[in-house]
Amino acid sequence: MEGSNKRKREDMEQENGVDFGVDLSLLEAVEKSEGTVQVMDVRALKKMVLAFERRLRDNLEARMKYVDHPDKFADSELELHEELVRLKALAGAPELYPELVHQSAIPSIVGLLTHENTDIAVDVVGLIQDLTDEDVVEDSDEAAQVLVDALVENNTLELLIQNLARLDEGDPDESAAVYSTLATIENMVEVRPAVSESVCEKTKLLRWLLTRIKPREFDSNKQYATEILAILLQSSAANQRRLGQMNGVDTVLQAVALYKSRDPKSGDEEEMVENLFDCLCSLVMPVENKERFVKAEGVELMIIIMKQKKSAYGSAMRALDFAMTKFPPACERFVDVLGLKTLFAAFMDGLSRGSRKDRLLSKFVENEFEKVDRLMELYIRYADRVKAEIERMDQLQLDDLELDDDERYNRKLESGLYTLQLIAVILGHLWYSEHQKMRARIELLLRQQRLSKENVKAILQEYHENIGDLDGPDEKERTQTKIQKFIDAM
Repeated sequence: MEGSNKRKREDMEQENGVDFGVDLSLLEAVEKSEGTVQVMDVRALKKMVLAFERRLRDNLEARMKYVDHPDKFADSELELHEELVRLKALAGAPELYPELVHQSAIPSIVGLLTHENTDIAVDVVGLIQDLTDEDVVEDSDEAAQVLVDALVENNTLELLIQNLARLDEGDPDESAAVYSTLATIENMVEVRPAVSESVCEKTKLLRWLLTRIKPREFDSNKQYATEILAILLQSSAANQRRLGQMNGVDTVLQAVALYKSRDPKSGDEEEMVENLFDCLCSLVMPVENKERFVKAEGVELMIIIMKQKKSAYGSAMRALDFAMTKFPPACERFVDVLGLKTLFAAFMDGLSRGSRKDRLLSKFVENEFEKVDRLMELYIRYADRVKAEIERMDQLQLDDLELDDDERYNRKLESGLYTLQLIAVILGHLWYSEHQKMRARIELLLRQQRLSKENVKAILQEYHENIGDLDGPDEKERTQTKIQKFIDAM
């Protein structure tokens, strides 16, 4: 979930006879207004709001008067439905949203999410989704923010999630309303990113999403639930911790485990699996969730997925990367359960006695240093890319286009310098081990390319000088000290 994770859904899949991409109430509104052209301005908006408020009042009065005779307030309910459909026309004029808020219509609209007639609540969900749709508000940021702020202030998030609990996904219309509710949450987060934390703090959305991703069967609502969960987790440490406390790590691992030995059956199902791994990667960022991941045997599960070499292969490697970063217990578990064997099989594209360090080094020695050879192939490939970029920048300077040092360094990073630096760090590790035959192999391979270890040292030195302090000054100093040891050894 790197920019916005929001995916445009221009083609919704059809399920249970319901086309999730077509809002039938919009077609209904078009039919009712056929032959008339209405200019949407402040005057028209006020007229629509007054008509809506009148129908709402009539319905409430009829319900109170004829509590035990639904047939006597059915007409007022139909008229209220029609007014809600007409309000969707406001989506064509998002610049009027501040006026809609000023007219105090939001509390009345949002309040209908608790209406006894579920169909009316479904109408409101569809209305709010249309008003907040990304394509509608993309050129009206300020107006959209005013609307979303008003929705939040009037407890829309809480009421939307409460309404989810009474929707029956066995009913096509209510299943579509579940989808619309998730779309509305996504829309509101897009307009106001802070909503991603407030909706999890104020409501039981995270709990609902965890429950929704548990069923073994695939459907479009389950897919969308995984996407919303990934969005809520991607940039919020608070949400990551909340979900961890709800046994979320174990639940997501169970959902992922369904694909340890089989591939998704469709493109949509494949997207859902990727969403699950996105959730897992975000989820294991806090240390306490890394501990839960290890305890739940997440390391072992990822290795099993990698061994099966199904479509989730690369995603499992990515999840391990997140789980093991700056967390030695996960790294130790990975080595102890023979994860190196599986990892190096991937490294070559397709345990034994001694310390973990010895096991690691032995992998580079076996089969006549084939992994060292592969490492040097990668080193040369990325060194050539960086060299080509340097030559391009030098040509720009000859053409009187000046580049400052930061811009030159960033361009080198974009061309592959960071990958080259990581390869050089691995070479530094191997050299620092003082394994004479491995050192000889590295020097031989460098000479064959008319290079020397001085070239590797230069890459390491540049890396050493540009290590940032994002993880704090202590971590920066520790990393620089380690890299300096490699440089000195070479």
